[in-house]
Amino acid sequence: MDKRIWLSPPYVGDTEEQLLLEAFRSNWIAPAGPALEHFEQGLCHITGAPHAVALSSGTAALHLALALIGTGPGDEVIVPSFTYVATANPVRYCGATPVFVDCEPDSYCMSPHWLEVCIKDRLDKGKKPKAVILAHIYGQVADVPAILQLCNQYQILLIEDAAESLGARIGERMAGTFAPLGAYSFNGNKIITTGGGGALVSLHREPVEHGLYLATQAKAKRPFYFHKELGYNYRMSNLLAAVGLGQLTRLDDRIAIRRGIRHLYQDILTENPGVYFLPEPEGRFFTHWLSVAHFPEGTPGKLVDALEAENVESRRVWMPLHKMPLFNNCAYYGAHSDQQHFDTGLCLPSGEALSAPEQFRITQIIGQALTAQAEQA
Repeated sequence: MDKRIWLSPPYVGDTEEQLLLEAFRSNWIAPAGPALEHFEQGLCHITGAPHAVALSSGTAALHLALALIGTGPGDEVIVPSFTYVATANPVRYCGATPVFVDCEPDSYCMSPHWLEVCIKDRLDKGKKPKAVILAHIYGQVADVPAILQLCNQYQILLIEDAAESLGARIGERMAGTFAPLGAYSFNGNKIITTGGGGALVSLHREPVEHGLYLATQAKAKRPFYFHKELGYNYRMSNLLAAVGLGQLTRLDDRIAIRRGIRHLYQDILTENPGVYFLPEPEGRFFTHWLSVAHFPEGTPGKLVDALEAENVESRRVWMPLHKMPLFNNCAYYGAHSDQQHFDTGLCLPSGEALSAPEQFRITQIIGQALTAQAEQA
């Protein structure tokens, strides 16, 4: 059997190894250290965010963002239904309730129309949302200007979950830097990885400084351990930051490779009837962290099996969160575009190490499976 083709494996090189060894040999093993500071500075430089604190995960960043604004029991937070569960889980960590909103038919990101419908209805019910968490999905960037305008109009704080979209942008402004608070992930499958990690970024210094305080167990500055607030063990380690520092040096190259992979898939697979890819609107730049193709309903599950039989990993797109037992008592606003995406969408291997022959092999497996399915119909 041919070697395993993974969906989005880590892609590291000599630079990461060298920086990791330097950090190791310097004995900066604890969370603090020079590499951690340099990684935060590098992240600010690349994203344009003025302030950043590196953390143990993107989920931790979202949790801290909600904690910083005092989210608690009885609060509601608007969350996209079409996203990974980590976008919504921190709302529950705070004892608050997620309220789900649909995505757009031609985008994986939150619909401004349904967001406004949701806000108006919650206000009519006497339940002003504490915040809106906007997730940029699969390397896309959402219609941030429209969503930010709504949040400003109704005086609701916006938090950006850019875990999947580091490098995506509108004009020259990067996803994660439009709102007062933004979150990134550096999980093993992301474009930039630290093995596990994330970051909270802000347009303002105070939230990041307070976030750092909370992320290090909320230890007061005294000559003994003294705590006034509930804190967390959320700080990124210096060793992981060293890996991330090396990864940051090649972000543009990584994005270019993933965009090229998406374009090749699109050129070949759309020759098959009923196969399509969502568009990239003018003025927006997507990273295509994962290449997502859409097939006739009922097909994606069969393609997962066909690819797996050839030792190729693929994955269905996000199942709408409001359909899951974990959130079955939460309100939902939308026209079920998220369900349509789930019924037709499939994530294809998109890692930077994917070779052209491997990509052609993937398209061949899919083409053969689609032909066989058509012949059986």
